[in-house]
Amino acid sequence: MEGEMRNYAIVWLQVLISASFIFFIAKKLPKGLKRLISVLPIVCLFLYLPLNLHTAHLGGGMGFIVSWLANFKLLLFAFDKGPLSNPRLSLGSFVALTCLPIKIQQNPPPQNSHKSQKSPLNYAIKILIFGLVLCSYEYGDYMHQNVVAFLNYLHLYLSLDMGLAVLAALARATLGLELEPQFNEPYLSSSLQDFWGRRWNLMVSRTLRPTVYEPTRDLATRFVSRKWAALPAVFMTFVVSAVMHELMLYYLARGVPSLDFGLFFVLHGLGVVVEIALKKAFADRCRLPWMISGPLTLGFAMVTGCWLFLPPLRQCNQFERMAEEYVIVGAWIKKVLKSAINFQ
Repeated sequence: MEGEMRNYAIVWLQVLISASFIFFIAKKLPKGLKRLISVLPIVCLFLYLPLNLHTAHLGGGMGFIVSWLANFKLLLFAFDKGPLSNPRLSLGSFVALTCLPIKIQQNPPPQNSHKSQKSPLNYAIKILIFGLVLCSYEYGDYMHQNVVAFLNYLHLYLSLDMGLAVLAALARATLGLELEPQFNEPYLSSSLQDFWGRRWNLMVSRTLRPTVYEPTRDLATRFVSRKWAALPAVFMTFVVSAVMHELMLYYLARGVPSLDFGLFFVLHGLGVVVEIALKKAFADRCRLPWMISGPLTLGFAMVTGCWLFLPPLRQCNQFERMAEEYVIVGAWIKKVLKSAINFQ
């Protein structure tokens, strides 16, 4: 564990130096080709860095934060777009926005408002459920496979939700910025479009929209009306998401990418395209009540997930590895605290 933590610190040091280089050097170059050329070596470095880490949380997290989100932000920045193009950003804010999965809230609520932040009770309940999920893995051999799949879904959601919330809280405390939420209660989704666009892992959708969706939509308007140009744009967004998720799986498993993993997102992209087409064709006259659309949405996500999404993760024992890493981290923290007490 000490070696992995050392590598993790070295990787983060390289990320911070690279982001500072972008701020002081590349930012001075004119937008377009020259700035893009200066950014591309950093993009390649960010794709390589997660390969220096071998644990699921550190390697997978670094891949998601740096190789995906940070690289997409840098590509937008090369053309003076995205959150990094704000000329008023300080060095600290620029580096934080580059390296962390956060987005500054454009219209923050009043300071006495708590609408943008979840209550401590919300996270206390999630932490309790998360602990129960981890403990339940010891009895996985005695559970029905559908129950195990449901626990895997909870594990993924809660680890992402709480992990990203911790990073956002650190950024909020150090920079004093009001940040947009990362999740918006995805279990309340009323449709696939609502699930992927407004509730699940919002940092990804906010990043894919300017990098993939908008350019594809603008290109599609040359061939079809703007009303229908959103359809190929949405599908292309899910295709890119599928490719990036295959890359994330490679960082985790270090094996041949599973096409099933990417096919899950392509299939959901088709579902969202069909849903949007029906809404446009019928002008929202056939909207189903949430009591029907909500269970249908979550049911579709869980069934397709059990078919395509979860098997590649199980093949590389991802959930078991994550549970073991929690135990190792707990023992390591205990060892560090014990050494500190003895030193005093």
